[in-house]
Amino acid sequence: MTVLVLTSEEDVTADLVVARLNGSGIPVVRLDPAELPGDVALSGEYVHGAFRGHLSVGGRLVSMGGLRSVWVRRPGVPGARAAEPSGWLTEEASQAFYGMLRGIGARWMNHPDAARRARHKPWQLHLAQRSRLPVPATLITTFPQAARDFSQRYPDLVVKPVSGSHPQEPPRVVPTSRVAPGVDFTAVAFGPTLLQRRVDKRADIRLTAVGPRILAARKAVAPDAHPDDVDVRFAPSDEPWRPVEVPARITEAVHRYLREAELAYGAFDFAEDADGIWWFLECNQSGQFGFIEMDTGQPIAHAVADWLAQESPDDDRSGQAHGPPGCP
Repeated sequence: MTVLVLTSEEDVTADLVVARLNGSGIPVVRLDPAELPGDVALSGEYVHGAFRGHLSVGGRLVSMGGLRSVWVRRPGVPGARAAEPSGWLTEEASQAFYGMLRGIGARWMNHPDAARRARHKPWQLHLAQRSRLPVPATLITTFPQAARDFSQRYPDLVVKPVSGSHPQEPPRVVPTSRVAPGVDFTAVAFGPTLLQRRVDKRADIRLTAVGPRILAARKAVAPDAHPDDVDVRFAPSDEPWRPVEVPARITEAVHRYLREAELAYGAFDFAEDADGIWWFLECNQSGQFGFIEMDTGQPIAHAVADWLAQESPDDDRSGQAHGPPGCP
């Protein structure tokens, strides 16, 4: 039984997990859907109530019925690297590729439908509240007056994108920034704006959940850190990430979040304030963990590999063992 890894060619995080799987003797196929059609090919046959599907990458043919799990890490857009890319080709390739994989009964990390929903920041905030995670006061609006009123109630704010990375190639990360005092909120009318109360944090927390396993790391904020350096990804710091125990209430809330979101993996970001409260900022359903593992030695790649290596509970694989037409 094979593990299918969907990601770009250059992905160090995926490299760590693939190396673990190879070391365990688990067959792995790694491909980027952006190479379909081209280096990646597929075929699926629906006959007499049975499905026989196959993927080919780099000359290697694998039965879809022989997949135990699928890791949707950082895949490209299907058809993006075709000789003549188009919106039509992307839609056709996406429907064929993910449509076939959805029906095979393999385990997903994470299922495309759950992953798509999990990217929506407003839904994340709602689910975090329902899961009893502390959430800073937040406003998403296109009403300038609503933004002005919110800033009156919460004078110290940050602004961040609703969607995450800017959709360019390669994607550009848009940092969280502190809102200057007395800012004019007129421009809010031109696009949804996410404003959030700034947490006066003493540390950043990255919590990585892999199935039932939870591993957390803490990066202390230097006492002389500038309050405008709110985004840990861009703030100058010599502090390393260190392992940290997860409070029981956070563990329970994270498990509740994952169950409702139907996620097998989640990278949670928290800001820890002076009272030790972990304030939920976001959950990235395909977040990086290599930098955490390098600093802390936490076995995150091992945990992901173990989860992917588990057998699928769906043992009804009849009619899927034969090759596509014309193949041995």
